[in-house]
Amino acid sequence: MALERHVLAKRSVLFLLIGVSIFVCYLYFFVGIPEMVAVIRSVNSFYYSLAVMAFLLDTFFYALTWHYLLLPLSVKTPLRKTFLFVWVGAFVDILVPAESVSGDFSKAYLMSKETNESTGRVAASIISHRILSSVVTLGSLIVGSLSFLVLRHEIPGLILNLILLVSFGTVITLVFLFLLCFKEQMARKITDSLLRLIAFVSRGRWQLTSLKSEARRILKGFHQAIDVLGAHPASLVPPVIFSIMSWLFSLLISLLIFLSLGYPFSFSLIITVVTVYSISCAIQAVPAGIPAEVGIVEPIMITLYALLGVPVDIGGATTILTRILTVWLRLSIGFVATQWVGIKTLAGSSTSVPVEL
Repeated sequence: MALERHVLAKRSVLFLLIGVSIFVCYLYFFVGIPEMVAVIRSVNSFYYSLAVMAFLLDTFFYALTWHYLLLPLSVKTPLRKTFLFVWVGAFVDILVPAESVSGDFSKAYLMSKETNESTGRVAASIISHRILSSVVTLGSLIVGSLSFLVLRHEIPGLILNLILLVSFGTVITLVFLFLLCFKEQMARKITDSLLRLIAFVSRGRWQLTSLKSEARRILKGFHQAIDVLGAHPASLVPPVIFSIMSWLFSLLISLLIFLSLGYPFSFSLIITVVTVYSISCAIQAVPAGIPAEVGIVEPIMITLYALLGVPVDIGGATTILTRILTVWLRLSIGFVATQWVGIKTLAGSSTSVPVEL
């Protein structure tokens, strides 16, 4: 296990370095590094500090959304634990990019272990959280597109195609998640198919019978939890509000960074940030195997900003300053949170094992 973690860490660092190298080459040939560095050096520290605060509040409201989805399911844990596990999930997502499934698995495992509750109940809260986030993102794309039409701005063909593609992909994802939640027989068939594949790939190391038994137990708890949430719609009001607040603060990060660079604030800028943010989130959801999609997301963000009328040096500086927070700061805080969870787990294990003198 230690060897596997070491190999994973080396692979993640290698891909991060490759991604950074690709991004630097893009900046050198298409943006102009000296011009962009000059823009970054003029950053207003006050506004950038506010962007850091917005980033932390985004994560806080994201954790609060999950916390209030756990409460109706009687999964009781302190908010600080939920907040801590969200940071761990973010850290795992960056290092093991798999459309945030890896982070969801880590959060489900930690929360189940912490509360001794059914994994299915915890999974129901996480899936519900993902549905909320997807609906908010889809809504922002629709509002952004309609705003372009209201302002009578022409949407570049590439961006229009990306908006349609992202919207279609989000709708497909939502349909699949709703079917998973409300069609128990379908969920069981999908799970059984996946388990047969796992048993085949593992070449008999994992027994299909025991896997099926455990999976059906989790699925039963999952659908019971979904029924509980459906029977108490009023309990979903706080998570919806908190999810929208998280989305607003995530948008505020880029807006404040634009202001820190002296870029004039306007309604048009808000629509630009909404569009670029939503598309970049969708791109990061593609499991390309590169940590945080470094080297892919940045050029696309700069290109989208340029197509929407933002000067390329300003777009490049905004992208770098945004990714410093959403990737590198998140990775750093997530690393500390992961180490803290590991230390607490080891401390708990040591106190539960009697020491012979």
